[in-house]
Amino acid sequence: MPELPEVEALKDFLTEHLTGHEIVRALPVAISVLKTYDPPLTAVEGREVTAVLRYGKFLALATDGGPYLVTHLARAGWLHWKDPLPSGAPRPGKGPLALRVALETGAGFDLTEAGTQKRLAVYVVADPAEVPGIARLGPDPLAGDFDEGRLAELLSGERRRLKGALRDQSLIAGVGNAYSDEILHAARMSPFKLASSLTPEETARLYQALRTTLTEAVERSRGLAAGRLKAEKKTGLRVHGRTGEPCPVCGDTVREVSFSDSSLQYCPTCQTGGKPLADRRLSRLLK
Repeated sequence: MPELPEVEALKDFLTEHLTGHEIVRALPVAISVLKTYDPPLTAVEGREVTAVLRYGKFLALATDGGPYLVTHLARAGWLHWKDPLPSGAPRPGKGPLALRVALETGAGFDLTEAGTQKRLAVYVVADPAEVPGIARLGPDPLAGDFDEGRLAELLSGERRRLKGALRDQSLIAGVGNAYSDEILHAARMSPFKLASSLTPEETARLYQALRTTLTEAVERSRGLAAGRLKAEKKTGLRVHGRTGEPCPVCGDTVREVSFSDSSLQYCPTCQTGGKPLADRRLSRLLK
């Protein structure tokens, strides 16, 4: 799933390639992708893109005198820039193509979604705040006013485990499954630690890990073409998606805890005092 660093890089890429250009066609190929009907998708056609904005994991294209085109790539969605776009109208079907946006230059982009769970979402709204997911977003962890005190305030009284708290978009915007693993590894904290139990020293450590991990990921992605962002994300991850590999910090084996629709990775030596966490799904299978 694209998270804050990749969406920030996409924002920069699209700012360079879209701003000042006219949208001549916006064509939904998968009916399920469009979540609004008023204004219609055609309301962005014939309008110049004036800015590209990021709200957590959402991207918003602002048009001159018109609505915003907002998208959330969900778990399996992606943006593919094409110059030029293929000729002819795409055919609706079972393929991954969900939406095509064409510019007056002949270039444009496709939104695609792999798999059978169709969660990629596109909205046409007068104000991005009209999108329910944006309206619910917590503060952006890379914002200038997001300091250690703000993080402490958000976590105080939070009875969930750190892994779940970091992934909650209404608490902190933009962090997902991969970067929550990376942040907790950098902070040397168990993903199962209660968020409200952090000492001031631990809160400071978590804050530093949060800002550093995301900032470094953004810098690695900055300037890359849209098609290279996924590969760059994978190369920069130290524990997420690396079950069975040695931890780059201590050399211990990276372990995994599986859930019904996701998994987390961690290093026992760095994060849990050498104690492996219980994998509940595996435990159920062994009973």
